[in-house]
Amino acid sequence: MKFNWGYGIAIFYSVFVLALVFQVFKSTQYDHSLVSDKYYAEDIAYQEHYDKLANSQTLEQEVSVSQNGSKSAVEIQFPKDLSNIRGEIHFFCPSDSRQDFRVPVRPNGDYKQVVSTQNLKPGLWRLKIDWKASRKSYFKEEVIII
Repeated sequence: MKFNWGYGIAIFYSVFVLALVFQVFKSTQYDHSLVSDKYYAEDIAYQEHYDKLANSQTLEQEVSVSQNGSKSAVEIQFPKDLSNIRGEIHFFCPSDSRQDFRVPVRPNGDYKQVVSTQNLKPGLWRLKIDWKASRKSYFKEEVIII
């Protein structure tokens, strides 16, 4: 059998179709989930978020986030000049949204809250602290590595 240009074109198109089918198959195996299920509503509410960030900048003492030595807990220190602090702490895992969870803000008498991180997947986490005090809303985002 003699190899001519017709066989070359047929082989080229066959390889092209097989590569295309392989790419379609691989793309169906990829998790296309969004980072947030409510991304549109969150985008509309951005001005409110911006106001919270501006309020946080005016605080005399910032909220501080630290890890204890063994990294088994996160300590969040709220400003002592604020009263009636309430809100939510969102632990956000960028690599796996199924690991995300939320904790209500409940500081003790020293305005400190300790959250255990023993059962969390090691890696990068973002803490999104959204709280209210004295009729103002505040927001702080901090990156921690467990």
